[in-house]
Amino acid sequence: MSTLRTVAGRRTDLTDADVAYLRCLVAEWQLLADLSFADLLLFLRDGDVFVTVAQIRPATAQTIYVDDLVGSEVRAAQRFLADIAWREGRIAREGDPEWETGVPVRQEAIPVRHEGRVVAVVSRDSNLASARVPSQLEMTYLKTAGDLATMVAEGTFPTTAQPESDLVFRVGDGMLRLDAAGVVEYASPNALSAYRRLGISRNLVGEHLGDVGLDDKRIYGVLDTRRPAEHEVEANGAVVARRAIPLLAGGDVVGALVLVRDITDLRRRDRQLLTMDATIREIHHRVKNNLQTVAALLRLQARRSTAPEARAALEESVRRVSSIALVHETLSQALDDAVAFDEIADKVMAMVGDVASPERAVATRRVGTAGLLPAAVATPLALVLAELLQNAAEHAFTSRGGTLEVSLERRATGLRVEVVDDGGGLPEGFRIEGSKRLGLQIVRTLVVGELGGAIEMSRSAAGGTAVVLDVPLPAVAR
Repeated sequence: MSTLRTVAGRRTDLTDADVAYLRCLVAEWQLLADLSFADLLLFLRDGDVFVTVAQIRPATAQTIYVDDLVGSEVRAAQRFLADIAWREGRIAREGDPEWETGVPVRQEAIPVRHEGRVVAVVSRDSNLASARVPSQLEMTYLKTAGDLATMVAEGTFPTTAQPESDLVFRVGDGMLRLDAAGVVEYASPNALSAYRRLGISRNLVGEHLGDVGLDDKRIYGVLDTRRPAEHEVEANGAVVARRAIPLLAGGDVVGALVLVRDITDLRRRDRQLLTMDATIREIHHRVKNNLQTVAALLRLQARRSTAPEARAALEESVRRVSSIALVHETLSQALDDAVAFDEIADKVMAMVGDVASPERAVATRRVGTAGLLPAAVATPLALVLAELLQNAAEHAFTSRGGTLEVSLERRATGLRVEVVDDGGGLPEGFRIEGSKRLGLQIVRTLVVGELGGAIEMSRSAAGGTAVVLDVPLPAVAR
């Protein structure tokens, strides 16, 4: 499919700034389509051909074009109104209805002006077969659509300023139209309902927005700033968001369009999610503290133990509990159920390096990155990494120190982890499946049984041991 940037780059002389402006238009033009009760097509011109690079259907009327027209081409002679708009830089609406689609269609061409020149044309196509006796709402919609079309032709709509929030405003949610002085000319039924939820029960028509009692200077202030603005107001247990767009014609302010949306339930859910998120993080924090307490008790017991084997077993338990605590510590600071595993890997490596004996000092380093991992993967993987590093520190370097390298590689289907040492290497005929070491049994159980991955141990290029783990990741985490 032909995209806006692709067609602009291959078939026009539009600049990156022109393309960015057209993208802003496409991001905003659902508003124009709904107010116009019309389909919109965006044309770029290549010689005597118009190429359709974007299309939007109205939510307020039946569409004319069931098929996707993006990528289609039409000669300028067949779209003569678009040709006029392109050449003369004005809105062209003269001509009889077209019947190509089987229904009468009134076409109107709006030049898209950017930095003083026409860079594209918007075709506004209305289905006359569904025309009704216009109500005050429809007349206000069409009047406001006409103002926005004029702004597109003059290069004042859209603005390149980004919306202040991610809220989507639709004319059907509620709409006010202000005159140049800030007085409400029209208020849709849905807009009045939203204001009633805020405790404003009177009819707003004829009132200055500043006299309503909601401190709306930021909204009607767009008449002075000539820039869109958004604002949320909370009152009477309700939350209503407003977005104001100044309406300009010939450089003069003729009014403002105020879109109104009741977001009470949305904000209530947001607060519930924030509360739940804070609760989950607090749980992780307490689990981490409890695990650290358990590790401290085990460490105390190990110091008091006189049996070397018992002391070694307790110290191994301390390390395993501490590895799990690292994951919960990271989760207590995260905003979701995913953790940056690189940070955990670095802490595990530091922990192993700290417990190595001075005469067999072990240097650790990490290469590559694992990125964000779900907690269900990060927790067993941290324990696996701790076991492999500790096993290498204890058995690879029997008479001297050495280096441990952890390599992390994110792949299309999962994560590859390599732990490589430059120690004495594996014993002849060694197989992890038959190993009686508890640490390696834990590693195999977690990697194969819990994570559904694969593990391979072999001699490294430096003569030591290389352990390779291939761990699949859930699709949402890839």
